[in-house]
Amino acid sequence: MSKQRLDPVSEQAIDWMVRLRAGEPNVALQERFNAWLALDPAHAQAWTTLQERLGASFGTVRALDRRVPGQAGEARQLLLQPKASRRDALRVIAGLGLLGGATWVGARSPWGDSLLADLHTGRGQRQDFTLADGSRLSLNAESSVDLRFDNQQRLVILRHGELVIQVAADPLRPLSVRTAEGEIRALGTRFLVAQEHGATRVVVLQHSVNVRLFDGTSQVLQEGQSAILQASHIAPITGDQHHRADWLVGSLNVLDDPLDQVVNALRPYSRGFVRVAPEVRNVRVQGVFPLNNPDRVFAALAETLPIRVDRYSPWLTLISAK
Repeated sequence: MSKQRLDPVSEQAIDWMVRLRAGEPNVALQERFNAWLALDPAHAQAWTTLQERLGASFGTVRALDRRVPGQAGEARQLLLQPKASRRDALRVIAGLGLLGGATWVGARSPWGDSLLADLHTGRGQRQDFTLADGSRLSLNAESSVDLRFDNQQRLVILRHGELVIQVAADPLRPLSVRTAEGEIRALGTRFLVAQEHGATRVVVLQHSVNVRLFDGTSQVLQEGQSAILQASHIAPITGDQHHRADWLVGSLNVLDDPLDQVVNALRPYSRGFVRVAPEVRNVRVQGVFPLNNPDRVFAALAETLPIRVDRYSPWLTLISAK
């Protein structure tokens, strides 16, 4: 049998994977990677394919520890060590069978994130955790994080969902939360971070934080301030956003939000698939709703808004115009 080979672009993607994941965050490296992605659509496609097959992080290897005894230990050492090379990565990836397109289905999904994460919550589940440094971490339903705590850093990587963290003071190791768009750094404070589609929401509940994009753009947010982080800019949010943390007590407090955003907040608590028709996605909603009973919320919305809610089974809900 001939040995499976990768095309040059895929090999470049693995080079970048090793560089970006093996060491500390580096603005210059991130800028070079962004330039490589933008140079050719084939680069972005190769990167997307690699991420889909390996998962959002090397956390895949952690799960393989339990599933492929004898191989995963070597994979962990090679892929996680700072001096890992593309040749090493190719050998491990091929050995674990990750070159096949159907391998590790769902690794980029919320289910896959939860399976691979250090801490996670399931559908309809909220949970509080005490971290090794004494910080208190709360995860909303269907949320997942990885932890990198050592003598030099305290890093929480939000893979999916939403968290609130009360940070224990440590002057030598400021705590950071990393998302797909950037990092939020704090010392002795309390704040909310939500990973949304293509953006990160940050709400400062106590004291202050510094938010920073991967291109180096940064901004200090004081208590009571909020912002949306996107790849190229930080957009302040006007008005008090403390109500965004009401999920801690099982409530969804909505102050003039679009229906689509309200449904997104309910999805981690809902069974099955919920689809909102395009013509009603921007209908404005106000009210306080129980997170633990989405069906009751949908019924209440149908009574007060120009929408209809059709349930075709416990697993399919369609929301459309009346």
